[in-house]
Amino acid sequence: QVQVVESGGGLVQAGGSLRLSCAASGIRFRINVMGWYRQAPGKQRELVAEVTSSGITNYADSVKGRFTISRDGGKNTVYLQMNSLKPEDTGVYYCNARTFRPENDYWGQGTQVTVSS
Repeated sequence: QVQVVESGGGLVQAGGSLRLSCAASGIRFRINVMGWYRQAPGKQRELVAEVTSSGITNYADSVKGRFTISRDGGKNTVYLQMNSLKPEDTGVYYCNARTFRPENDYWGQGTQVTVSS
């Protein structure tokens, strides 16, 4: 049974920090990319950060210098350290695990992050 489980969301004041964790299990094939997406109310889901199996990272411009993504490939676990949080970072954060062969996306249920001003 495939499971992608996030944890670590919550309420924080602007300028504060949060660390999100995500663990993927039950996926038979190699996970090539793991990442975090977020969706604010009334907006589309957007990429926040992603990391490949070889450690290459990619960040949305809005979070560069504030967020850091890291991955424990041996455990199919990914983390998102979020510093200097802003109210516009508020949203539901979803973990994604992507395989290339076959091509599949696996999603977690989401974790709420709320940044108060």
